[in-house]
Amino acid sequence: MEDSKGPDYKEQFCLDCGFATRALHAGEHFGQPHTPSHTNPIYQTSTFVFASAEEGARAFSGQDPAYIYTRLGNPTVKVLEAKINALEGAGVKLANPDLRVSTVAFSSGMAAITGALLASAQGGDEILMGNVVYGATEHLASNVLARLGIRTFDVDVSDLAVVRAAIAAHPKAKAILFETPMNPTMVLADIAGVARAVREVNPDIRVIVDNTFATPYLQRPLELGADIVVHSATKYICGHGTVVSGLVTTTVDRVKDELYKLVKDLGSSPGPFDAWLVNQGLKTLPMRMDRHCSNAMAIARHLDRHPKIAKVFFPGLESHPQHALAKAQMKDFGGMLSFELVGGIEAGRTLMNTIKVFTLAVSLGCVDSLIQHPASMTHACVPRDKRLAGGITDGLVRVSVGIEDVEDLIRALDVALAGI
Repeated sequence: MEDSKGPDYKEQFCLDCGFATRALHAGEHFGQPHTPSHTNPIYQTSTFVFASAEEGARAFSGQDPAYIYTRLGNPTVKVLEAKINALEGAGVKLANPDLRVSTVAFSSGMAAITGALLASAQGGDEILMGNVVYGATEHLASNVLARLGIRTFDVDVSDLAVVRAAIAAHPKAKAILFETPMNPTMVLADIAGVARAVREVNPDIRVIVDNTFATPYLQRPLELGADIVVHSATKYICGHGTVVSGLVTTTVDRVKDELYKLVKDLGSSPGPFDAWLVNQGLKTLPMRMDRHCSNAMAIARHLDRHPKIAKVFFPGLESHPQHALAKAQMKDFGGMLSFELVGGIEAGRTLMNTIKVFTLAVSLGCVDSLIQHPASMTHACVPRDKRLAGGITDGLVRVSVGIEDVEDLIRALDVALAGI
């Protein structure tokens, strides 16, 4: 699976275009015949045909680039990978034309995180991990990585002094993985600051950023010094709640090669139809994110004044302790927020059982608004003491703000809050 490059004029042309233009056009006709379709087709096939035994032999030997079997590469998946190259990596590519930006698509966000970590570390190595991460990432560390002999250590990545100390204390560390904004506390990590600390103390460490909350429209970690970017494409990148998918983008050739081996050998490649759905979602990502952001800001400001809300966690509020960092490293503040209710967990349960318009469901980044209780849902697998230490209290409620009319969302919240 080579990088999505070559005769595709649209991918090359769009590197210096705006984000929305790239989202629509980059990579769109990659791998198609001389008369390509307007909308990239779904190559819904498990295997591909050779004209002769000799052609098949050249393909398997690597002498000729060719599609062989969808687990090893598929034209629809290639379009997705080419598009993400252009969205996550255009800035670094323009700054350094000789730098290769590579994306590998996975069957889920967790497969992508697993791939990024296993491409960076092996048995006997260590991984530094943000102290607030997705619950399934916690499970991966304790249930899988530990069994492979890879030890993980929690780090408060919001504090650069703590990050530097952790890097110095763990010379066996091969990667540092963190989210920003963090799920669900909305705490931020300074991507450029972490990358500088790594380069100064131990440049062998790969900086891995889970960019799911922000998307490449709002934040591009590779431009800030990260080595690897991970997405759960299930969320905003697809945007419609129809797909489970993951993506890893890197500027490190060795990591890219290891990622492909993992996809090939573990069978964690996405299906063509899923890749096609993600491609369709990507085309409207900029417009959707603008609406997510504006709705979230309006709701955050409204809840911040509400007497039944103890605290709102949203980086767009001036009261957020890292508001300045959010302004510096993000285009806008995102569509995710969380809040602590007066009345704690019982008040939260009442809210979620009575609220209208918002859907009680895990996941995030859909066009419709979702609400959930992290302590009993997405982060229930995290030990309570660790969860509380990371700011995930029993009364914390997380909201993925959709693109509905914001007046309807505010009204639904007010009605539900009045019943508490």
